[in-house]
Amino acid sequence: MAEKKSSEPIKKSIDPVVLDMLDKAQDEGVSTAFSRAEETKPCPIGHEGNCCKICFMGPCRLVGKTTVGICGATKETVAARNLIRMCAAGAAAHSDHGRDMAHTLMAAATGEAPDYRIKDERKLKAVAQYLSVPEGEKSKEELAIDVAKAALGEFGRQEGELLYVQRAPAKRQEIWSKLGITPRGVDREVVETLHRTHIGNDQDAEHILDHGLRNALADGWGGSMLSTDVSDILFGTPSPVAAGSNFGTLREDEVNVVIHGHEPTLSELIVAAASDPEILEYAKSKGAKGINLTGVCCTANEILMRQGVPLLGNFLAQELAILTGAIDAMVVDIQCIMQGIVKVAENYHTKIISTSPKAKITGALHIEFNEHEAMSIAKTILRTAIDNYPNRGAVNIPDVQDRLVAGFSHEYISYMLGGSLRESFRPLNDAIMSGRIRGAAGVVGCNNPRVTHDDPHVYIVKELIKNDVIVVTTGCNAIACAKQGLLTPEVMEQCGPGLKEICHTIGIPPVLHMGSCVDNTRILTVLAQCATEGGLGEDISDLPAAGFAPEWMSEKAISIGMYFVASGVTTWMGIGSPVAGSEEVTRIITEGWKEKVGAAFYFEPDHKKAVEEALAHIDAKRKALKLEEYSPTRYARSATYLPAEFAPGKHGAYSIK
Repeated sequence: MAEKKSSEPIKKSIDPVVLDMLDKAQDEGVSTAFSRAEETKPCPIGHEGNCCKICFMGPCRLVGKTTVGICGATKETVAARNLIRMCAAGAAAHSDHGRDMAHTLMAAATGEAPDYRIKDERKLKAVAQYLSVPEGEKSKEELAIDVAKAALGEFGRQEGELLYVQRAPAKRQEIWSKLGITPRGVDREVVETLHRTHIGNDQDAEHILDHGLRNALADGWGGSMLSTDVSDILFGTPSPVAAGSNFGTLREDEVNVVIHGHEPTLSELIVAAASDPEILEYAKSKGAKGINLTGVCCTANEILMRQGVPLLGNFLAQELAILTGAIDAMVVDIQCIMQGIVKVAENYHTKIISTSPKAKITGALHIEFNEHEAMSIAKTILRTAIDNYPNRGAVNIPDVQDRLVAGFSHEYISYMLGGSLRESFRPLNDAIMSGRIRGAAGVVGCNNPRVTHDDPHVYIVKELIKNDVIVVTTGCNAIACAKQGLLTPEVMEQCGPGLKEICHTIGIPPVLHMGSCVDNTRILTVLAQCATEGGLGEDISDLPAAGFAPEWMSEKAISIGMYFVASGVTTWMGIGSPVAGSEEVTRIITEGWKEKVGAAFYFEPDHKKAVEEALAHIDAKRKALKLEEYSPTRYARSATYLPAEFAPGKHGAYSIK
């Protein structure tokens, strides 16, 4: 569907802190993603998938009377190639992260990375079973070595199928097998995508897109899922933690270090180093009272849910945070790092410190990280930030901070529903079957300055919980929700009556923070367990569930959306469609995929319409399961009666002081 045209200026954000910082940027002549989005309009040809640049006979722009490229490639072929190349890049990014985590696990188990240890032995044993690694009488280090070897083998696997696909419901596995899209090896599917889309190769849109699904599954049920599992083994499986969010988490009298990116290997060590007495004493010697850590993007989510480090902001906040003048160092690794932060930092004292051997930024200080000297490098980074503290000029920290509860891993959700003796998703299934909960939705993904920052994220989540749909969230959507107070028990007052009753009964917020964008695989696991629990069909596609990426912008988002669709979850992407120029490709990924895999991939820029369509979709799934028709008033009385002493936030593990 083509993007709607409007002559009205887009409001830049619903976050007042962001708006204040944008005014400051304008007054000081500082360029940001927001101002650049106004100055740089998207190419209308490439934006809709009608530009082919995979060889140097072009680029070929298929517009007007030009309907095929120089090689004869049609709009359908070009659009399909462009889409699955985006998927391949996104899958490569997340899966390469998973590979690095497996290498870190190996180094930790062999003693080559002495600053890391195995924190969750139970998760280690569970992953060993998933990877068909016998436990025997092995020590946890010996078992971890074998798990790491098996995990690394999944990336280079040449024959057979990825072992993790066995975690999907049996019916879903049958669908993949029948279609020939069960992933074989993570790297193999990414490489084959690039091969198929080379000039003169695969030239049938449907055939190209089928492999796109296979590539995406290699990410969701392969590299990304392995990344989440190995991170839990090394750093602990998350459980609920209270913290704060937004720019008010910065401190005027402390060294402010912002951790930004996607890998927890360094950030976990920075958190540990920040409490080292020697480092704290060094900070005091420079006039600071201490060290304050905050995070941006998915590294923020990683250290939030395991260490309680507060959230500073999501993707579009990274440049604006520097304008406070209070950030002594922004430490970045991989993915979603804007090159523009270096230019912004030139106006202030902030040091941008890149750390990954895969990602340098011109003009940034590079302190390369490796697992073998992790703590030493973490301390070097902190000392660099401390040395920069006396160089501060004027500081402008907005006095805005929102509360949140995060860290709902799928293991914890299962535990909280059934307790340690009978962990189960049965209570959730029962609540959906009875109609107290209408359905479930995953709302995830990026920010995009082409729309009002955070507005689609927050609107969709609020509308869903108002309509008794429980929401799980990751990535930048989770941070948007945090900044609007949607990750607290108090927000259940905005719920529909049935969902409110369930949230009161269990003691949970209606919006569950499940982690970083790579942790979308936790959502897959929840869906698979709900499907196999019984009562809601036999497959993920039977569930009354939907997916959203309201402000998507990255290739990773395409891969995530496609692996959810391939897993049976109809998904709505916001902003606009990268294949709008081809009606046939649009038909294939909607109606065609609905027939093949039981789910459709929609690109709908109108987030209000997307919610309406998703609610209708959820109701249709309920009807197909022969469940009672959802009624918003059926449980109104039971949900409205609540003694004052049991009001949200008064008691329980999730109240925040």
